[in-house]
Amino acid sequence: MSFRLSQRDKDIIAFINQFRAVDRDSLVDLFFKQLKSPVNACNSVMVRLYRLGLIERTQQYSPTVYLPVDAKIKKNSQKILHFLSILDVYKQMCTYSTPKQAIVEDKPTGRKGGIEPDLFCIFKGSPFWIEIQRNQYTEQKMQAKINLYEDFFFLDEWKSLHWQPEDRPALFPSVILITPVRYAVSSEHIRIIQVASIHELMEKYKSSTKQQREAKPITQSSGGIRINLT
Repeated sequence: MSFRLSQRDKDIIAFINQFRAVDRDSLVDLFFKQLKSPVNACNSVMVRLYRLGLIERTQQYSPTVYLPVDAKIKKNSQKILHFLSILDVYKQMCTYSTPKQAIVEDKPTGRKGGIEPDLFCIFKGSPFWIEIQRNQYTEQKMQAKINLYEDFFFLDEWKSLHWQPEDRPALFPSVILITPVRYAVSSEHIRIIQVASIHELMEKYKSSTKQQREAKPITQSSGGIRINLT
């Protein structure tokens, strides 16, 4: 079969491969919002890509959720909700600034048992590892998770990760815990930010910026981390 893909087609397929599970409404927001009938346009494109065998889909959810062709998760798997929660965080970021270098289920150590953040990205100029807690855990388990980040901090491996700046000292990402529950976790070496959403994160730094605007720009650092969300 001979067919021609538009750049938008290619971008949609790449985005689904990147985020593993993408619902129809998210595709509308990200790729079709500027059109006169965005939902109809999205439906038409997605049906065509599905019939061409370039994407998979599951109608276990409403609206339809689209998956990569080689998806290793079942179409009724709870893992789909996990990927949709990662996508939701990414979309919240996009309302402020499109994140760069986004990696879903990042495995920077390349080893089993190391840190495995749900999402890595560079957002407003600063690198972040993001943990999305859909379930409540014990504080001991959460501190153990933070301890893994500390262990990685004391290795030099993170300094040569591909996204590190070439013209500036290496930065260790801040760790954002997206959680409705506040955990009594701490670290002397890495910055931990606990918020219920990206919107809360931005409001938090917006308020801080307003208070410090006349004194100096809101640039905070710890352990080589730089945060500038203004």
